[in-house]
Amino acid sequence: MVSRPAEFCPHCGDPLESITADGREREHCPSCEDVIWHNPVPCASVAVVDRSRPDPAVLCVERGVPPGIGEWTLPGGHMEVGEEPAVAAVRELEEETGVALDPDALEILDATTMPPQKDKHVVTVHYVARRADATGEPIAGSDATAARFWSPAEFDDSSEAFRPIHERRFREAAVYFD
Repeated sequence: MVSRPAEFCPHCGDPLESITADGREREHCPSCEDVIWHNPVPCASVAVVDRSRPDPAVLCVERGVPPGIGEWTLPGGHMEVGEEPAVAAVRELEEETGVALDPDALEILDATTMPPQKDKHVVTVHYVARRADATGEPIAGSDATAARFWSPAEFDDSSEAFRPIHERRFREAAVYFD
């Protein structure tokens, strides 16, 4: 199993051949006789919603690393081996914003398959949680250059750009606890 298309077998190093199996084209190692599966990478994100304001606001980060440097998004990232999705979401939240949550405070907002980038496919489990259940104040960490709460109206009035693949979840999260 690989996260990007393979040209060589990850087991023996021989060149792969394309075959059709179950109506789908797949890469196959003629030496090992294994199909080399091209699987998506699992990720998790969390939208922390502050309902104490007149317009509910969602904690967002400005990306400081590719892809999407300078775009705003929900805190999140890759799951680690053996890590539950909710645990990954709160780990990423704390790494990127300094805000901490108990995984039990999360509710599932959505699960999506993201458009591939450089042949890397990503499946993300999106969570939502209340600000009242979180501790800490937003501060940019790891791969973020800024962290703050935005209401959709504030964001619309700004000149900032939201990462297109995450904007729908940002807007859904803002009204999730209505």
